[in-house]
Amino acid sequence: MKSKKLLAILASVTLILPLAACGSKAVATTSGGKITESEYYSSMKQTNSGKQVLQQMILDKVLEKQYGKQVSDKEVNAQYNTYKNQYGSQFSAMLQQNGLTEKSLKQQIRSNLCLEAAVKAHVHITNKQIDKQWTKYQPKVQTAEILVGSKEDAQNIIDQMNNSDSPYKTFKKLVKSKSTDSSNKNVGGKVAAFDNTSTAVDSAYKKAAFQLKTGEYTKEPVKTDDGYQVIYMIEHPAKGKKSQHINDLRNQIVQEKMNNSTFLHKVVADVLKKGNVSIKDNDLKNILDEYLNSNATTANSNSGSLGQNSSNSNNK
Repeated sequence: MKSKKLLAILASVTLILPLAACGSKAVATTSGGKITESEYYSSMKQTNSGKQVLQQMILDKVLEKQYGKQVSDKEVNAQYNTYKNQYGSQFSAMLQQNGLTEKSLKQQIRSNLCLEAAVKAHVHITNKQIDKQWTKYQPKVQTAEILVGSKEDAQNIIDQMNNSDSPYKTFKKLVKSKSTDSSNKNVGGKVAAFDNTSTAVDSAYKKAAFQLKTGEYTKEPVKTDDGYQVIYMIEHPAKGKKSQHINDLRNQIVQEKMNNSTFLHKVVADVLKKGNVSIKDNDLKNILDEYLNSNATTANSNSGSLGQNSSNSNNK
């Protein structure tokens, strides 16, 4: 899927600017004069983007202090490699397009995992919640897709697969020749694995995919926000017994909490209050009032979604 392909955690990275810089050193020179670090800083701190960057930097610092020991390099590298494998040969181009480097992406992954650890610390999971989660549980499935612009084009692809002795082989050929999703054409249309908690996958896509067994494909075009899609189920694990998935169910509950803006706001507020934050610049002293001032409302903020840019670890 194209419109929701990039990770939510990438959204904030391109905004990271050197707000801490403050001096006479030139950031740029022109025929009309130079722009100094102090001038740049003074200008940037007046913008919403600049304030949001500082908010995120503060949050990352306190999250690292409070929860950093719970996040290992192994976890960071595993998630990084998942994204790298998904994008394949286009990974470097994706990083460049989003103003990222390998180092900055790993840092964002680490910040996201620290936030997840904070959410876990604030979630008290009961047996009743686990039972409720089980009723909607779907294990992570591996799918592939062909994206086209019209229902007729999608139906034509389905017809060709219906008339083929090897539908998956035909599907992979049609990915290269028919799909308009350039991000996965070179990997057979494969999409990052997802489960029922994923918010980065179109709801219509999820609904259609979960109805398929391994080796099956959609017999009707699936209308999504991206266009019309034909979905092939590469692997749909059996749901199994609840007792086999207690950890999965707990993790799903945590992920749903991370996608809950009200709950996430409370977690961030608690983390910041424990972080002993002191802002020295008078022009910026109020940027965390929404979180540090108990009288502030969630509607009043320069970045009411602080922390949410890194809350979604799916990347479909």
